[in-house]
Amino acid sequence: MADVHGRCDPRFERVRAAFVESFERHGEVGAACAVYCDGRSVVDLWGGLADRATGRPWAADTAAVVFSSTKGVTAIVAGMLVDGRVLDFDAPVARVWPEFAAAGKERITLRTVLSHRAGLPAVEGDFTLERALAWHPVVEALARQAPLWDPGTSHGYHARTYGWLAGEVVRRATGRTVGRFLADDIARPLGLELWVGLPEAEEGRLARIVPPSPPADPAARELMERFMGPDTLTGKVMTGPSGLFHYDEMWNTRPLHAAELPSSNGVATARALARLYAAAIGPVDGVRLLEPATLADMCRVQSDDRDRVLLLPTRFGTGFMLPPTLSIHGRDGAFGHPGAGGSLGYADPAAGLALGYVMNRMDLGLTGDPRSAGLVAAAYESLGAPG
Repeated sequence: MADVHGRCDPRFERVRAAFVESFERHGEVGAACAVYCDGRSVVDLWGGLADRATGRPWAADTAAVVFSSTKGVTAIVAGMLVDGRVLDFDAPVARVWPEFAAAGKERITLRTVLSHRAGLPAVEGDFTLERALAWHPVVEALARQAPLWDPGTSHGYHARTYGWLAGEVVRRATGRTVGRFLADDIARPLGLELWVGLPEAEEGRLARIVPPSPPADPAARELMERFMGPDTLTGKVMTGPSGLFHYDEMWNTRPLHAAELPSSNGVATARALARLYAAAIGPVDGVRLLEPATLADMCRVQSDDRDRVLLLPTRFGTGFMLPPTLSIHGRDGAFGHPGAGGSLGYADPAAGLALGYVMNRMDLGLTGDPRSAGLVAAAYESLGAPG
């Protein structure tokens, strides 16, 4: 069993037990978990290996790529700009990004984008990885193309385009990228180890991602290959643009860490995710990120039906994923975002609860990850309110 380090309020010993169980029963390699309750840190745990090949242990300051947990960070940035009257969820994107009005997109709002209803889940065109990571070629392509469905009529997971679309709105409105806004207005005031666009000086603290293994069962493998085929919308979205993105060693490279993909390449510690969400629902050391009315608006259900990309029912608010898609143990009113492979940023305003979980062994599945699910359930049990 991996050594587990850190601290845990006695009231939350069930969270420690669930964290240990991830190593004993679920094949955890290296991970960290943090919980805030009513604005106070009550759990800060880490353990295992940051690099399985070299045996480097997971340390107190180890961070990891959190994939789509980044979307929750971007949503908070957007919400803060709405609070500051810089953006309006229900204003057309074209108000700040005029070129976006092309091809019938003039009525698409920021809320439509953030709730995965814009009809732009895949990027058209041929790209090299260098051009895809360069920002402008992709957002220019998105501005030119037509939606795949009538915007606002249905939803489909905008796995990567969520970040380019929302990020360009932020950039046009503020002159700053999501990563720059995050660094200046969120990470610095709260002291967060959280980046979109990792500085090279921080590269040495990263855990090395362990890519997922293909399904052992031949039938399951065949089903996955059909589901993710290059001619399917799901395949185009999840590997696009141009089939460049896969859950493999590419996520352990400097170009993937240095670029800004506000949908999918955030780097964080678990305590940073927990502290971020704690500050979204209430003051943390005097800092509160979102006004209560704005947060309540963002947590109202916008999309709740069969997802045109994932082909399952999914539920989203404005920028955030909502239960039960967010977590099988999530309660009404909770919000956040998971990331491919298992990471999770989670908050429940009514319970005063915020949780962050990061790991390096990816386990892909469409029905949630047992490691993060166990931690959410244990956090609620610690409060005496089973999730």
